[in-house]
Amino acid sequence: MQSLQQIINVLETVAPLSLQESYDNSGLVYGDPTKMINKAVAALDLTEDVLQEAITLKAELIILHHPPIFKPIKRLSHYDITSQLLIQAIKADIAIYACHTNLDNVLWGVNGEIAKRLGIKDFEVLSPMNSTHQKLVTFVPIENLEAVREALFSIGAGAIGNYHECSFISSGEGTFLPKEGANPWIGKIGQRHTEKESRLEILFPIHLKQQILDRLHKAHPYETVAYDLVSLDNTFSQFGAGVIGNLPESLEEPQLLDLLKLTFKTSVIRHNPLTKRTISKIALCGGSGKSLINNALSKKADAYITADLSYHDFFIPGNRMLLADIGHYESEQFTSDRLVAILNEKFPNFAVLKSGVNTNPVNYFL
Repeated sequence: MQSLQQIINVLETVAPLSLQESYDNSGLVYGDPTKMINKAVAALDLTEDVLQEAITLKAELIILHHPPIFKPIKRLSHYDITSQLLIQAIKADIAIYACHTNLDNVLWGVNGEIAKRLGIKDFEVLSPMNSTHQKLVTFVPIENLEAVREALFSIGAGAIGNYHECSFISSGEGTFLPKEGANPWIGKIGQRHTEKESRLEILFPIHLKQQILDRLHKAHPYETVAYDLVSLDNTFSQFGAGVIGNLPESLEEPQLLDLLKLTFKTSVIRHNPLTKRTISKIALCGGSGKSLINNALSKKADAYITADLSYHDFFIPGNRMLLADIGHYESEQFTSDRLVAILNEKFPNFAVLKSGVNTNPVNYFL
């Protein structure tokens, strides 16, 4: 049994809400964070069947990829399916949490799961986000430097790609004059004090800001800590949309299409004309990924796999790249598995179940 807040903390550590797109509505849709949860169900969408499944299983939480409230709702109407589902969930006291574009925008999220299913190696973010990190600059007495630095490293500061515990240190002298009412760690009231200090510079993701500052103040010996926070426009390789990487061995175009049909359990794939190219480098984006077609072209991908493409989108690559639309649901169907794995890793004895409901609203007449 875990509190809803404990579950939320895990999900938002893996997929911080600060990474969701501006149009999105990820996070807690309904529920009391203090409520204890015995069982949860993970699904792609909230449907009548998913809700009934949760009720039958006596689950107190449904974790979704797609938020049921995507645009503002002015009123709850019995004639609106979303309103009906929310009313039923509230009556049954089943909490609802959505983990959408924030899970899309981390390397280990939706797209990383797809890449693993296809056997893609050494994949990285296709379109990295910027402004996801800040730099902390603070000044620490030399003898306390290591304690402060270790405290910051321990909660995730100083990670740059595959390198952790990154920081920069320079030395100098700091001065301060404690006034009446101060409680200085060193120095005397009314006298200017000079202290040999280290300037510590360290990066951290924005979602850790409050934790970083709390840990800094706890570990730092000074009563009043001097520090600067610098916003960064840098991009970081673990945050952003889509992924790109290499197949373990090259495939002909029909072979790749067969692999997609098998992996995503679909009988229909829309694609642009085949040109007998060999496919080695693959770019992909689960869900609606038309905005990344040119990113895939600029990275010289041999193929780009996504969903929700329009007629005109298929003209964009010309003969430079295979473009394949495998369907929205098909591309994101493994997200529920990823959500289950995230919680099982942190809470191995907690009952989180993958929904057995196929929520795909699109059917094909063959």
